[in-house]
Amino acid sequence: MAREAIDPITASVIQASLTAAADEMFAVLQRTAMSPIIYEVLDVGTGITDARGELVSSGAGIPTFVGVLDKAVKRIIELTGFENIRDGDMFVTNDPYFGGVTHLNDVVIAQPVFAEGELFAWTASIAHWNDIGGQTPGSMAVDVTEIYQEGLRLPAVRLFDGGQEVRSVFEIIAANSRLPDFVRGDLWAQVAASRKADARIRQLVESYGLGTCRSALDDLFAEGERRGLAGLAALPQGSYSIEEEQDDGALWKATVTVTPEKFLVDLRGNPAQRAAPYNTSRDGAIISAQMIFKALADPTLFANAGSFRPLEVITEPGTIFHAEGAAPHGYYFETRIRLYDMLWRCMAKALPERLPAGHFASICGTVIAGNHPDTGRRFTMVEPQMGGWGATAERDGLDAMYSCSHGETFNCPVEICEARYGLDVDYKKLNDSGEGRGLHSGGRGVSVSYRLRAGAVLSAGYSRNRMPVWGSNGGAQGGTNGLSLVRADGTREDYSFASGVVVRPGDRILVQTGNGGGWGAPLDRGVEA
Repeated sequence: MAREAIDPITASVIQASLTAAADEMFAVLQRTAMSPIIYEVLDVGTGITDARGELVSSGAGIPTFVGVLDKAVKRIIELTGFENIRDGDMFVTNDPYFGGVTHLNDVVIAQPVFAEGELFAWTASIAHWNDIGGQTPGSMAVDVTEIYQEGLRLPAVRLFDGGQEVRSVFEIIAANSRLPDFVRGDLWAQVAASRKADARIRQLVESYGLGTCRSALDDLFAEGERRGLAGLAALPQGSYSIEEEQDDGALWKATVTVTPEKFLVDLRGNPAQRAAPYNTSRDGAIISAQMIFKALADPTLFANAGSFRPLEVITEPGTIFHAEGAAPHGYYFETRIRLYDMLWRCMAKALPERLPAGHFASICGTVIAGNHPDTGRRFTMVEPQMGGWGATAERDGLDAMYSCSHGETFNCPVEICEARYGLDVDYKKLNDSGEGRGLHSGGRGVSVSYRLRAGAVLSAGYSRNRMPVWGSNGGAQGGTNGLSLVRADGTREDYSFASGVVVRPGDRILVQTGNGGGWGAPLDRGVEA
């Protein structure tokens, strides 16, 4: 089809309208979901792609989730066949081998948008569901060796077929969760979000015509590529390599090569995939590379498929950054954030004046599941934790922020936490441990105490538990992340990754997240500081 000419103002209006549609999806999802992890913490992402799955626009939320949606849509198209997709269809996937990209708790809902009888776009959302089955409440077990043990797998199947609800899929989803009411509510919130954006996009095409809207997308992708190349040209050219020891003793490595046309991330030679839930898909590794490339080349809210055209990522099948077969992915996010942090550290050596020192760099996911002591209703608390960010060449680091992977998310208010989960939050305060000194000091992490009023089961995933946060340009190292269980009799158990830990009434769960790394020599700071 010949491309229609389009004036810049019309193109901008269409592009802004598509961004607004993604934002409206986000608002609908936030306001209608049942789980606090969605409506309070905002552990979600929304976006719109073109007919072939190229990212057009995204709403607020977790940055790594935005990178999932285009990849999920492309896989749905690949599995279903472009010619077999009909108006009124809607798909669901959560499986990293079938377009889910992350782990089984993160569920993608995608809907094709037809206009003038043709497939024009897709609306898509992803949200963390508190329980998707598997061998432990919260579906995040550490003692698994295959993905089959992690919960219900939804391999890019139809949720609606030509506008008709596929009732059996809804029933299978509810039957496999310990929290069926919550998964039903969160599922329908995502359905509502997609339908709202679908209506907005159809109205847009009715106003401007299909050809004009497609031309606007072409211009949008071209602008993203132009911005990416312009930022790339401003980076120091060359190859930069890093090797970094992880908490488990494994040695990870990466080489980043910067040319005027290409940002190449080479991840070959890394450890083999594990029979444990610490793998990520190739798509997941690409997302980590996309995040560092965007931060360096064009650190603005503007992002679409064109933004990443200069990026190339090389992975090796069968490794932790390109898992295959039945490898589990439950704690993929710790592997992905460790990769992102390593790439950040690699480029900070080349750009010490521009990039901050390291931050606490863990989701520090904390899952507490049990029965509410007042109502008897089953609950699952899924709470990421905040920590310290690294200092920069100009200022101290930021205190109590979420990790770079969590973006525009929020902590669950203490009042909501205590009311919904029936536990007491003794305190939530800044970490006073003092690590991360420098000319500019790293931001402070947090200390949190949860006291259980009834029995529960604990799962957790804290990386950066043994190897401290890195400092930059002579700054001191920051802290480490960890979780402890203090029994009512005073005995203490320390954990980094755990699941199925039985917690009894009166026990306390203590969280400590690391301070960020310092920037510059501490002695240069001066007495007055």
